[in-house]
Formats: sequence, structure tokens, C-alpha cells
Amino acid sequence: MGRQGYIVPVDPQVGVTTKKPPGCRNWILVDSTGFGTVLDLDKTSIMQRVHIHARDLRILDPLLSYPSTILGREKAIVLNLEHLKAIITADEVLLRDPSEENVIPVVEELQRRLCPQGDGKDSGGHDVDAAEEDESPFEFRALEVALEAICSFLAARTTELETSAYPALDELTSKISSRNLDRVRKLKSAMTRLIARVQKVRDELEQLLDDDDDMADLYLSRKLDTPASPVSGSGAVWFPSSPTIGSKISRASRASMVTVRGDENDVEELEMLLEAYFMQIDGTLNRLTTLREYIDDTEDYINIQLDNHRNQLIQLELFLSSGTVCLSIYSLVTAIFGMNIPYQWNDNHGYCFKWVVIVSGLFSAVLFVIIVTYARFKGLVGS
Repeated sequence: MGRQGYIVPVDPQVGVTTKKPPGCRNWILVDSTGFGTVLDLDKTSIMQRVHIHARDLRILDPLLSYPSTILGREKAIVLNLEHLKAIITADEVLLRDPSEENVIPVVEELQRRLCPQGDGKDSGGHDVDAAEEDESPFEFRALEVALEAICSFLAARTTELETSAYPALDELTSKISSRNLDRVRKLKSAMTRLIARVQKVRDELEQLLDDDDDMADLYLSRKLDTPASPVSGSGAVWFPSSPTIGSKISRASRASMVTVRGDENDVEELEMLLEAYFMQIDGTLNRLTTLREYIDDTEDYINIQLDNHRNQLIQLELFLSSGTVCLSIYSLVTAIFGMNIPYQWNDNHGYCFKWVVIVSGLFSAVLFVIIVTYARFKGLVGS
């Protein structure tokens, strides 16, 4: 290992200060016993260690934008889910950027799940027989930790978004303002990005569940056991005659021998695992879909309110325009009688001014009432 990179044991009290050579990246290796080791390896060392191609390693490059991916290779599983970028083999897990805030809990969970249970009691004195009875292959246990971490991470982001979005939307419906509109706009943008992230993970799990061959590629332990299984040319399984040797064969090894006889395509165990987390991520997507529908309903309600205000302004404009027309007629009459022109009929008729003002005012008022009544009759204004 010394020729492949620099190995630094994990120490929670001491940070990693070793200067990395050019081209190296920070990884953490968690073996089947739960022991973690920080490695500074370049691409060539990684490819030689886990036997993958450079194109598979590029999927884990954070500088490149790749969709969520779970790839099964001959001796490894390449995992790219959100911030979690890992390579899983039959007996170890390589995680990229172990010092990242969101990766640290995954490393701790891996070490907790994979560490030997000892006397059957954990640090709190609880029974761990259930954990000891878990005979799932190592790669499935590591994959389960990764899927659980990603699903929990996305569910937590969804909860945070819901906590902020629903009060903001309710406040916007009660008071339409620029500040509330801008706040909802930012929340909608965050929701759109989160939906895209959740959708990518869901689509990858759905694609795996739809293809039994892809799921079979993830059985790394089965691939290792199959060539080494003592099978004769006729297909019969050979079991050791020595009780001492036979006692050393675990139940998992015997299960792999049965697999050689015709269960190579049995993916029920992995299918159940993926379905559980597919349902969880699908539930998260449904929550986001519900939130999006709530936002759409709020937008429709806001648009209805704005249309109602617009209609009220149009009605007010109609009333003002009608009043202006009526007053214009009244002003025309007063302007005609206000001209400095000698009228013969105006001599000795002082009451004429009074009647002109009264008749003109009444005519303007009646005309305004007629216009408003006609507008109501035609449905141009509300009742």
C-alpha cells in the first residue's frame, strides 16, 4: 500500500495535515471490521485497487456534473448520489472527501454497522442479536448505509423547505407585497432544484429495479464465490468429507454454492432493499409534489385576487369617465351662458339663470344614472 498512496489512520482528535502530492485526492477506506483509514490516492492507484476504468472514476469527480448513478462492475460498485461519492467492493468501502460535513455521518454509520459486535451488547447495553443475524453481503450493507444517508438527507432538506414554505405562502395570501413575493420566488426556486435532485435518485433506483441484470451485477460476493466454488463438470456440488474443513464453511458460502446451480439471477434480496428506499425517496418526491401543487394553488389564488383588483379599478375608471362626460355637458351649458354676448331674451328675465343651472344639473345627473344602469344591465360592472 505504501506505493499506492499515503495512509493516515482516522483520529477524531487530530486533523489530517499531511501535504498531498499533486493529483492526489482525499479518500477514507472502511474495511469489513469497521476500521477507517484516510488515504491520499491518485486516480491510477484507485483504479488499480478497485479494478475500475477511468470513465467510472470520472463519475465521482465533483468538478464534473454527472447524474445520480449506481453502477455494478466486476469487482466494485460505483456510487454517485448527491454529495456521497463512493466505491464499494466485496470487503471495503472507499468514500471521497471524508472531511465534508455531510460525509462524516455516513462514515460513522458505516463504522457502527460494520464493526464487530463482540459480546452481543453495544455501548449502551442493548441487545444486538438482530445485527449479528444479518447475513447480508458486505456490499449490500454498505449500499444500505449509503441509500439510507441519501434518503434521510433529502427528506431533511424537504422538511426544512416545507417549514419555510407553508408559512410564507400563507402570509402571501393574507398580504400581497414585494417582500412576500420575493420570498416565495426564492422558495419556489429552491423547491425546483430539490425536486430535480430527488427525481434523479428516484429514477436511478427505478432503473435498477426494472433491470434484473443490473441488480445481478451488484452481487460482488457472489462473483467472488462463484469461480472458487468446487463444482464438478456435471454440475453436482462437492462438499468436503472432513468435518473439520466442513465446519469452516459458512452458511453464506453454502448459499453461494447453491447459487452456482441455478440461482445466479436471484436478486430478491437486493430488490427488497432497493424497493424499501425507492418507496422512501418516492414519498419524499410526493411531499415535494404536494408542496409544488400548494404553491401553484397559491399562485392561482393570488392571480384571482389581482384580477379582482384590476376589475375594480376598471369599474372605478368607468364611473369616473361617465361622471366626466356628464360634467362636460354641464360645463358646456355654463360656458355658453357665460359668454360676454348681449342676448335680447336675457333682458328683464333674472330667473333664467336659476333654471338653466337647475335643468343642466338634473340632465347631467340623469345621464350619469342612465350610463351606470346600462353598464350594470350589460354586466360591465359588478352589482
